[in-house]
Amino acid sequence: MKPQSSSRARVSPARIAAFDILIRVTRENAYASELLHSARYSSLSPADRRLATEIVMGVLRWRSSLDDKISACSAQPLRKLDPEVLESLRIAAYQLLYLDRIPASAAINESVELVKRARKKSAAPFINAVLREVSKRDFQSEESLGNESASLAQQFAHPAWLVARWIAQFGIETSASICSYNQQPPPTAIRLIASAAEQELRDAGVGISPGALLSYARLVKAGDITGSAAFKQHRVAIQDEGSQLVAALVGQGSRILDCCCAPGGKTSILAERNPGSLIVAVELHAHRARLTRELVSQKNVRIITADARNLPIAMQFDRVLVDVPCSGTGTLARHPEIKWRLEAEDLADLRRRQLAILRSAMEHLAPGGRLVYSSCSLEREENSNVVEQAMVNSGDFILMDIHQELRDLRVRGDLILPDVSSLADGPYLRTIPGIHSCDGFFAAILVRG
Repeated sequence: MKPQSSSRARVSPARIAAFDILIRVTRENAYASELLHSARYSSLSPADRRLATEIVMGVLRWRSSLDDKISACSAQPLRKLDPEVLESLRIAAYQLLYLDRIPASAAINESVELVKRARKKSAAPFINAVLREVSKRDFQSEESLGNESASLAQQFAHPAWLVARWIAQFGIETSASICSYNQQPPPTAIRLIASAAEQELRDAGVGISPGALLSYARLVKAGDITGSAAFKQHRVAIQDEGSQLVAALVGQGSRILDCCCAPGGKTSILAERNPGSLIVAVELHAHRARLTRELVSQKNVRIITADARNLPIAMQFDRVLVDVPCSGTGTLARHPEIKWRLEAEDLADLRRRQLAILRSAMEHLAPGGRLVYSSCSLEREENSNVVEQAMVNSGDFILMDIHQELRDLRVRGDLILPDVSSLADGPYLRTIPGIHSCDGFFAAILVRG
């Protein structure tokens, strides 16, 4: 964090951090959640960190709504504004329209100073004028659009094309639940690696409650888990319950392949549940492979850097996890920037890559083995369509019905959700944000005869 010049009005560290992060999200395609937890902002006080997080995630969640309101008060089209000017406007508009405890003068004045800090001093009068108009305008009286998908997209600040797809797939009520869920901070779920960790967290002042899906998951209700000794010493891990459930489907084997392992949460579960097994974890990018090695400490895990579409491995495995790179539309509550980056045309390219990875993985599944294909996408192109195409002329592969596996997890005490049938979409696993208290995951189980 750079110190402020004495000749310049003071801007709070929280707003400086929020501005810098939002600029990086735009310019570098970075993820806000990763930047907020990076070393660069570790010196922020707890209060500044909370405000920076609120502003960053709020601006990203409500960006289209903010832009509509700013545009209504601006003589300049937003597309012609420099990124620094537009982000300064969004930061202040979010505080003015969505946060009750921020004085309008603080929100406006500090955004004016932010743009000066970014060496766009000539834009300061424009920002001041626009924001003062935003602060006075009554936006509540504006009518929503008549089209069902467009109205829902406007109400919850989502791309209309994406909402229209969800309505076609899930219906209007479920789509509204998804959109509403995406606009709220998602629950922080943790996985208990050491049984004593639960009491450690309580003793450290971290409030936790039982998970919604899994017996070994917990939800953080209060306190900073990342500051606890249990978290720092890897006795608990932050991991969405949907992600934990996908890993549980893999089961036990003597040789396990994890095709796209970073950042390593599912790899850790496989290692914990199979302590005597060989686990080969593959990651395309070297820096992400190194990150996985830092997070996965188990000695039975061998991490290699390779392209999963062309695995440099001769052996076959009795368990394979194919958690493919995807659009991430099931994770918009955590990564709202995705909805402003993704284009409908991207899905075809993703699907081709996912199909190539799955087919490569199928070649390495031993007879009698189990393969779990999964994604954190809500889109059919990346999920059932990939599996169905891979199964064409697949010979000895069989698609398992997920219902029996969910019942088995329930009998074993792993799955605690009363209505396990809500997790099934035909033969597939499907968690839906807003219907289930977790990210949106898809999974299919293939068995080789």
